[in-house]
Amino acid sequence: MSTASQDGTTTVGHPADVHDVIRVQGARENNLRDIDVEIPKRRLTVFTGVSGSGKSSLVFSTIAAESQRLINETYSAFVQGFMPSLARPDVDVLDGLTTAIIVDQERLGADTRSTVGTVTDANAMLRILFSKLGEPHVGSPAAYSFNVPSVSASGAIKIERGNKTIAEKATFNRLGGMCPRCEGKGSVTDFDLTALYDENKSLNEGAITVPGYSMDGWYGRIYRGCGFFDPDKPIKKFTKKQLHDLLYKEPTKIKVDGVNLTYAGLIPQIQKSFLNKDREAMQPHIRAFVDRAVTFTTCPECDGTRLAEHARKSKIHGKSIADVCAMQISDLPEWLAKIDDPGVAPLVQGLRHLVDSMIEIGLGYLSLDRPSGTLSGGEAQRVKMVRHLGSALTDVTYVFDEPTIGLHPHDIRRMNDLLIRLRDKGNTVLVVEHKPETIAIADHVIDLGPGAGHDGGQVCYEGDVAGLRASGTITGRHLDDRVSLKETVREPTGKLEIRGGNANNLQNVDVDIPLGVLCVITGVAGSGKSSLIHYSMPKDADVVTVDQSPISGSRRSNPATYTGLLDPIRKAFAKANGVKPSLFSANSEGACPNCNGAGVVYTELGMMATVSHPCEECEGKRFQAAVLEYTFGGRNISEVLEMSVSEAEAFFAEGEARVPAAHKILQRLSDVGLGYLTLGQPLTTLSGGERQRLKLATHMGQEGGIYVLDEPTTGLHLADVEQLLGLLDRLVDSGKSVLVIEHHQAVMAHADWIIDLGPGAGHDGGRIVFEGTPAKLVADRSTLTGQHLAEYVGA
Repeated sequence: MSTASQDGTTTVGHPADVHDVIRVQGARENNLRDIDVEIPKRRLTVFTGVSGSGKSSLVFSTIAAESQRLINETYSAFVQGFMPSLARPDVDVLDGLTTAIIVDQERLGADTRSTVGTVTDANAMLRILFSKLGEPHVGSPAAYSFNVPSVSASGAIKIERGNKTIAEKATFNRLGGMCPRCEGKGSVTDFDLTALYDENKSLNEGAITVPGYSMDGWYGRIYRGCGFFDPDKPIKKFTKKQLHDLLYKEPTKIKVDGVNLTYAGLIPQIQKSFLNKDREAMQPHIRAFVDRAVTFTTCPECDGTRLAEHARKSKIHGKSIADVCAMQISDLPEWLAKIDDPGVAPLVQGLRHLVDSMIEIGLGYLSLDRPSGTLSGGEAQRVKMVRHLGSALTDVTYVFDEPTIGLHPHDIRRMNDLLIRLRDKGNTVLVVEHKPETIAIADHVIDLGPGAGHDGGQVCYEGDVAGLRASGTITGRHLDDRVSLKETVREPTGKLEIRGGNANNLQNVDVDIPLGVLCVITGVAGSGKSSLIHYSMPKDADVVTVDQSPISGSRRSNPATYTGLLDPIRKAFAKANGVKPSLFSANSEGACPNCNGAGVVYTELGMMATVSHPCEECEGKRFQAAVLEYTFGGRNISEVLEMSVSEAEAFFAEGEARVPAAHKILQRLSDVGLGYLTLGQPLTTLSGGERQRLKLATHMGQEGGIYVLDEPTTGLHLADVEQLLGLLDRLVDSGKSVLVIEHHQAVMAHADWIIDLGPGAGHDGGRIVFEGTPAKLVADRSTLTGQHLAEYVGA
C-alpha cells in the first residue's frame, strides 16, 4: 500500500493496513457454486437473494463457521474435547477473518424454568443484590432462586482422629428460593381423568388413551405385568387402592419376566415425560393431548411467582425480587435509581446497563419473569443482541440473521440505528436480510441467486444499493415493489367473538374477528397480537395454527418424510413390485447395512472435527443394492428422492407413475414456492423461511375452517411475497378463514380487514386501536401502523 507525498515521492503505508477485506475464494458449502467474494471490513454488508439462494451458506456455514473453528483451535486439546467439533467449511481460501459474534434466530431454550431474567443474567444480579440489601435478610443468593430447592439432612459423620474413628452428629441445611408446591414452575397441574382412560374398558382392551401408551409396547409390558391390578378387569371395577396404584403410585422397582423394570402411576409418568417440557416444544399430537387432559392453574401458594414465602417477604424499597421480575422492564430504571448503597454500586450499574440496553433495543415491554419459550424468533434474537450493546470490543465481525423479523416498520428504524452504531465503532457487520428498509442502509450489498436450491449459489451482484437497483437482478427489480390497496374487499361470512381477552398485557379486549376473509392482526412488537390470537381464542374454535416454532428433524429427516409424502410413494413401489413398503425406507429394512441408511460414513477423531465421506457400498444412495433394482414408472426409490418437487409433481401426475395422494402433497409444496427443493434434502440444510413454508404446506392438508399464520413472510424474498399473497387468496377463496399476524405492509395492503393493536407495547398496548379496511386505516392515519402503511402505498 503506497501513497504519494507533496514532493512526488511515494511512501509505503503500514503493512497491517492492507487487511481491509474478508476474502472468500472457491466457496462450495451446500449449494454455493465455487464463488469468490470480497467483503469490506468495518462496513455494513447486507446479503440478499431469494430464500434458499445460499445467503446463510455463505455467511453462517462458511465465514462465521470458520471464524469459530479457528478460535476453538487456539484452546488446548483438553479444552477442545469439551467443545463442539467443527469441520472446516468447503472453501479454498478464507482470508482476513476476525472474531465472529453470531446473533441468529434460534429460539431460546424452551425449558419451563427458563425466563427472560435467567437468559440475560438479570436474575443472577438481582439475587446477589437482594442477598446484600434485602430486608429482612434471609440468606445467600440461592435463597432467592426459584431453581434451588430448600434441603436439610442430619445424621452421623465419621471423623478420623489419630488412630481412632469417631462418629459425630451433623446437620446440613440449604435454603433455596424454590416454591415447594409448584417446584419453581409457577403453575400446578390438574388432570381430567376421562382423557387418560376409558373406564368401561380393561387395560388389555386399550383403556389407556395417553399417546404412546399402547399395551402392545413397552408400557404395556410394565402395566400388564406389574401385578398391582388385573389387566382384564374394566377400570370402573378397580378398588380404591388399585385405581390409586394405576394413577398415582410413585416409581417402584418391579420384575417382569425376570427383567428389572420401574413402574410408576400414569400421572407421575405423564408429568415426567410430557409436563417437564415446555408446551411450545411438544409435538402437535402430544400438545393436543396435554391441552385436552391437563389444566395449568396458577400456583395458589406462590401466586405464580415461583418463589418460596421467605424470598417474597424480603424487600428493597418496598419491592420483593418477585415484584421486580414482574415489572415491565421499562419501569425498572426508576426503582434502580433509588438504590444508592456504594457497596453494591457495580452491581446496580451492571443491572442498569442491561435494562437500558433492553429498552433501547425495543424489548422494554417484556418482564424478567416472562418464560423464554414464549418469545418469538425476532424477540429471541434481540434478547441475544443485548449482550453486545455497549460492548467495548471493536474490530469484531457481527453476523445477524434477519434482525428485523417480528418488527413493526416503526421498530425497524431503531434496529437500523443499532446496526449503524455497531459499524461506526469499527466493527464489520454482516446482515442476511430481505426487508428493503434495512437493505437501504447497507454500505455494500452481495446479492445471491439467481434462483433457489440448484438454481442459486452464484453471486449476481456486488456493490452499493444504487447499483443493485439498476442491476436487473430479482432483488434489484423488486426492491421498490409496492402492493396497492385493494379496490374491493370481500364481505365476511360470519364472525368469531373474543370477549374479555386479558392474557398477558391484553386489557379486557372484546373483538369480532370476521370469517371468510383475509384478516390481518398488526401492531408494534409487544402490543398483544399473539396474546389475542393464540391465548384468547374460544376453545372450540376450528383453528389450524402455523407458527414460527422450529421444525424438529435430524439429518435423516427430509421434506418427503416430514410431509408424509414418502408413505404413498413407498406403498406404490411396494404394490408395483410385490414386496413390503418398509424396503423403501432408508431408516428401516431397505437401509444400506454399511452406513445404516445415512449415505455417509462418519469417523470420530476426538477433539478434531468428525470426518464424513460417502458410503462406498451404496455410493451415497442410502439403500441396499437389491432395493434399487425395484422400479416404479422407470425410476428407483433413490432416483425419486433426488427429484425436485417440481419434477416429482409432473412424474406422479399421470401415466403409470400416477399416485394421486403423493401428487396432492407435491402440489401444496409447489403452491408455497418450494418447487426447487429435492425430496430427499435433509431438513437440517433448510433455511428458516423454507422451514416455515414446509410447515405451511403440511398444515394446508388439515381440515380446519380457520387458518392462523404467524408472520408467514419470515425469510421470504420480496419476489416471493407476491406468491404468498396469491396463496392466501386461494385459501380464502376455497372457503377458509385466514388470520395473519403480520408486520409486512404488503400483506396489510392486501387484507380485507385489519385489526390493529396498541397504541404502544407492554402496559402501553393491549387495546384495539383500529378495526376496518386497509383503505380506512390509511385514510385515518390515526395509528402508527396507519402512518407507515400510508407511507408505503404512497397515499
